[in-house]
Amino acid sequence: MKKRWLRDIEVSSVGYGCMGLSHGYGALPERKQAISLIQHAWEQGCTHFDTAEAYGDGHNETLVGEALHAIRDKVVIASKLFIDGSRKEISLEQQIRQHLDASLKRLNTDYIDIYYQHRINHDIAVEDVACCMGKLIQEGKIRGWGQSQATADQIKRAHAVTPLTAIQSEYSLMERMFEEDVLPLCDALNIGFVAFSPLASGFLSGNSQPQGQHAGDDVRRVITRFSDENAERNQPLLDLIKALAERKAATPAQISLAWMLHKWPFVTPIPGGRKVERINENMAADKVTLSPEEFAAFEHKLSQITIYGNRTDEDIARLKNNA
Repeated sequence: MKKRWLRDIEVSSVGYGCMGLSHGYGALPERKQAISLIQHAWEQGCTHFDTAEAYGDGHNETLVGEALHAIRDKVVIASKLFIDGSRKEISLEQQIRQHLDASLKRLNTDYIDIYYQHRINHDIAVEDVACCMGKLIQEGKIRGWGQSQATADQIKRAHAVTPLTAIQSEYSLMERMFEEDVLPLCDALNIGFVAFSPLASGFLSGNSQPQGQHAGDDVRRVITRFSDENAERNQPLLDLIKALAERKAATPAQISLAWMLHKWPFVTPIPGGRKVERINENMAADKVTLSPEEFAAFEHKLSQITIYGNRTDEDIARLKNNA
């Protein structure tokens, strides 16, 4: 697979988001199967694996650690922490270190390549978080750090203290809000951008099921783009993708990933996948090339399409309260 740089960390052009192996998309694969899927992604050329302490309450980090332990020096592992602004009994640095040490233990490693603040806590200055991350980088406990769903202002302020390695935020053909200011800023500051939900939780594959068929902790129960009404209203986008996919002998998912790979040289998508064939499909997306004319024509048609529905943290929280 082709390679890309997240600031000074080299990764495969397409990474693997491991979240779905522990929560968020209904019934889980068995442990051995989950580990096998992670290792299969590596065999397909993937070197970038994304997890978080919150995925399955540590379960996902444990899976990733076991799956990649034998090849730890050949892969990039990214994880994330939530910072609780209400904790006053310990300092911010102590809290971050506690979270990091727990993640390192679960991952069975002595360093994390990219350590993200999992959403910005507005009660804690991003400069203070950046200062703590700088110390961890100096100590070799992390190689780089990042923010998730950050604004341009938050990125600038944090980057001025400790240069950011990557921003991880939602980005896909259905969610392009960061194209206005965050993506150009990342380009200017040499910050990588990691796109989570690059296939819009599977909607862009063109094979999504009606919203009512999802159960349990499946986030598609509450993501508004999956409502029957919005799914129908978003059909023009799927038609546009499918038309190009047919011309390129590719799948809609591969076109969706190839589009962002073509548009931004510093963007790396991290699709999930709980079947071998889906992982193979996603990892092969970097072999789909678009000519300047094909890309320009696609972008023009895309600009004329209105997207209905979205994916918000508030909706996901509602799922947790009603699962």
